Amino acid sequence: MLTKEEMPACPVATTVELIGSKWKLLVIRNLLTRSWRFNELKKDLAGISQKVLTDTLRSLESDGIITRTAYPEVPPRVEYSLSELGDTLRPILDSMAEWGQFYKSNIGNGLS
Repeated sequence: MLTKEEMPACPVATTVELIGSKWKLLVIRNLLTRSWRFNELKKDLAGISQKVLTDTLRSLESDGIITRTAYPEVPPRVEYSLSELGDTLRPILDSMAEWGQFYKSNIGNGLS
C-alpha cells in the first residue's frame, strides 16, 4: 500500500496507480457482480497466469480494494470480494463500460 507521500499528486494518476492494469480492472469487474474463488477468476480471465492473478489479488487486498475471506473448512475455501472502498469504484467501471459500448457502436460512423 502506498503512503500518502508516495501517491502521485494528480488524482487521476493515483487512480491509475491503484487500478490501472488490465488485470486489476478485469478482477474488479468480476467482483462487482459477486464474490469469486481463485480458480473461478483464473478460469474466467483467459490468459492470466497463476502468478499474475496471485500478485494482482495481493496488491488489490493490500490497497484495501478487495477482501480475502478464508473459511475454516476442509478442503479450505477462500473467496475474494470488493471491500466497501472497492465498491466505490462501481461508477468508474460503469462509465468505462458505457464508453466502451459507445466506442464500439460508433466505429466507422465518422465520429472522431
